[in-house]
Amino acid sequence: MSNTPDDAPEPVDGDGVDNALQQVEHQLSIFWRRARSLSHQLSRQVHPDMEPAAYGLLSIIRKEGPMRLTELASCIGVGKPSVSRQIAFLESIGMVYKEADPQDGRAQSIRLTPKGEEKMHQVQDARRQVFRERLGEWPLDEIRTLAEYMERLNTAYGEGIGKDQA
Repeated sequence: MSNTPDDAPEPVDGDGVDNALQQVEHQLSIFWRRARSLSHQLSRQVHPDMEPAAYGLLSIIRKEGPMRLTELASCIGVGKPSVSRQIAFLESIGMVYKEADPQDGRAQSIRLTPKGEEKMHQVQDARRQVFRERLGEWPLDEIRTLAEYMERLNTAYGEGIGKDQA
């Protein structure tokens, strides 16, 4: 079976690929800047002094459940000292607490407090509302396609970093 002009694959053009990748890079840069701005806003809704990194840790703990500091650091691909500093802050404002790990009494698991759970519920509902406002007019199949492509992109960028949760 031979390819007809209508179903022939598009030839690979080095300049075309470079131009397309530059467009991807440009659009991602805009998206990341806007996402960082939104993360700052959301973290401030939890607590006025909260950094977006701490908000990200709360999101992971909420989704994954109690976990050790080393697991948390691995999830986001940063060192334990950085995570430890953020967890200390979250403890000081009553969002998380440490408890003996049931599998290893020498270790500690970090979990959300009821206050932390409630605050995250409120803020994440607000975040979902932002998505509804921005993407609500899109056809459902396009939203699903966007999610599939973002998953592929996250997988490609996540290789070698560890579990990445948001």
